[in-house]
Amino acid sequence: MRAQKKPGAIINIGSVAGLFPMHYEPIYSGTKGGVIMFTRSLAPLKRHGIRVNVICPEFVQTNMGEQVNRVLVDALGGFLKMEDVINGAFELIEDESKAGACLWISKRRGMVYWPTSEEEKKYLVYATKSKMTLIKNRFPSIQTPEFFEKITVHTLSHNFRNATRIDRVRLRLPMEPHSALIKIIYAGVNASDVNFTSGRYFSGNAKEASAHLPFDAGFEAVGIVASVGDAVRHIKVGTAVALMTFGSYAEFTVVPAKHLLLVPRPDPEVVAMLTSGLTASISLEKVK
Repeated sequence: MRAQKKPGAIINIGSVAGLFPMHYEPIYSGTKGGVIMFTRSLAPLKRHGIRVNVICPEFVQTNMGEQVNRVLVDALGGFLKMEDVINGAFELIEDESKAGACLWISKRRGMVYWPTSEEEKKYLVYATKSKMTLIKNRFPSIQTPEFFEKITVHTLSHNFRNATRIDRVRLRLPMEPHSALIKIIYAGVNASDVNFTSGRYFSGNAKEASAHLPFDAGFEAVGIVASVGDAVRHIKVGTAVALMTFGSYAEFTVVPAKHLLLVPRPDPEVVAMLTSGLTASISLEKVK
C-alpha cells in the first residue's frame, strides 16, 4: 500500500487474551499481546494514509470458541456473535481518526477502545521541562564506602541461585578520570539474567565461556551519583541517574560517566522503562 501510494485500512485480529494474561494458554496470550503492541507501533503509518488497527474480541461462538470451558465463557457474559466482530471491524474502517488503536469487544461492555483514558493514566510518564530540571534535582550526598556487596557469577548455570553468590569487595580507588561511582537504589530483574549466568551471551563453546568467570550480574539500574572522576563535568554528585551496564546487582558500581542517563528521581518505574521503553522506541524508529 505504501509503495503504491494507495491509502487504506488494515485490521489485525487480536484477542482479549492479548489484553489480559491467560495462565492456561501463555503462548497464545503472549502472541496476541505481540499483535496488539505491533499494531500500536504502526500508528505513524497514518501520515502515509495507512491506518493499522487491531480488533480484540472476547469469546466468539465458533467451533474453536465452543471448546472453551463454558464456566469461563459465562463469567464474561456469554459468547459474542460473529456479527459483533464484523460490526467492530466496520467501526475501525469508518472512523478515520483511529490508527494504532485496539478495539476491545465484550458482551458486557460492548465496544471499548483500549487502553481507556483511566487505564492510560496509570503508566504515562510525563517529561520534565528541560534537561536543566534534571540536573538541579539533587539528592543527599552518599558516603563513599570502603567495602560493598555485589552479586557475582562464579559458575555457569541456568539456575541463578546456583550460579551466583554475594561477594563483599573493596572499592577500587582512585577511579578513572571519566568514571562515576553510583549508589544503586533499584535494579532490574530480567528473564535474560539466567541466559547471562549460563554463558549464552559469550561467543564460543562452554570452555571459552567459562574463561570469563567470575563476572558481575545485573543489566540495568537507577541510583545516585556518589562520586565522579576528575574529568567528569556534565554530572554532579547527588544527581539521580539510570544506567544499562553489567554489574547492576550491587550496592555500588563504577561505570563510564558517558553511559549515565539523567532522570528526575531514582524510581523503580524508570528501571522498567530502560528495557521496555527502549524496545518501543526502537520499534517506532524502524517504522518511520
